[in-house]
Amino acid sequence: MSSSNSTNGKNDRDKVLLRLIHPMNGNSKEFVFSPHDSAADVAQHVFDNWPQEWDADRVNSPTILRLIYQGRFIHGNVTLAALQLPTGKVTVMHLMARETLPEPNSQGQRNRGKTEESNCCVVL
Repeated sequence: MSSSNSTNGKNDRDKVLLRLIHPMNGNSKEFVFSPHDSAADVAQHVFDNWPQEWDADRVNSPTILRLIYQGRFIHGNVTLAALQLPTGKVTVMHLMARETLPEPNSQGQRNRGKTEESNCCVVL
């Protein structure tokens, strides 16, 4: 991983600049990454370099950090290049802890277990 916290002019033209917004406190922090870094690399770097202004919301592990980009959760092995993020420009993402997110299909599983009614669908 070739990320750093500093911006140093011309070298940033081939780097992805991420402004991560912490949803619990609304504060943001900018980080610099290689396009080849994955979402897991980003989470690890943020965990290792946790901003002081976010200390009240510090997490215990980088594995629970999730990135949200354009309304989608970015999975651990997806690289920044795969997202076609521009280099040399700031891209904004949200950062969340996994336990604040609902489990996938949790509502459907709960409903299926509580009722013996027919499983039908509504197509809109």
